[in-house]
Amino acid sequence: MSVFCLVSNSDIPRIDAEVFKAVEDHIIKSGLGSDKDSFEVIKERLLHPPVLSAEQFAEEAAYVILAGGFRQKVAKKKFGEIMEHIRAGKEVSAEGLFPIFHNMNKVKAIAKIWNERDKWRDGFYARATDGERLAYLARLPHIGEITKNHLARNLGISNVKYDVWIQRLGIALCGTEGLGEGFPLDARVKAACDRMFAEISAETGYDRGYVDVVLWKACQTGILSFR
Repeated sequence: MSVFCLVSNSDIPRIDAEVFKAVEDHIIKSGLGSDKDSFEVIKERLLHPPVLSAEQFAEEAAYVILAGGFRQKVAKKKFGEIMEHIRAGKEVSAEGLFPIFHNMNKVKAIAKIWNERDKWRDGFYARATDGERLAYLARLPHIGEITKNHLARNLGISNVKYDVWIQRLGIALCGTEGLGEGFPLDARVKAACDRMFAEISAETGYDRGYVDVVLWKACQTGILSFR
């Protein structure tokens, strides 16, 4: 059941600290979570970005590759099975992972990243700025320009995914009627989303990476809806 329905018309709604906290609490109490990690873990990671080992880096990459285009429940299950396979000391190859997850492009990318994990991890931390690291992530197998945003946040970079749900919410909250969501991302839609994040971050004190996590889950589960 939705907690709020945001109506996109002349009476433009807004999400203040009280509304955001109610949404956040509802998600947590409902046990819905946001990713493979809890909200608290995500929040802490964004506040204090960790330095991951090569294995941890490869695990994060593997998860976001699995999650792209699949339901979270499926991605978590298959991620667990793949990591169990790897930790059992079995050969990490596309052929070995394919019986677990029947998508050759994805398991091929996971195997490549895992087997070259030291190179990819060291290359990431060799970049001096978040912008450089974000650009670097797009070079990983099966990551690219969209999925890099998900992986970056899971590595501790506070950024926004600009998912379709977030685009729709930004349009509704900022009153930019007539704009359509989708990719490539329309500059006007991005501006609407950035304005939304700036306003909510200022109201709540949370960084926009965490705001993105909460709002995405709220829209995806119907806790927030709009028309």
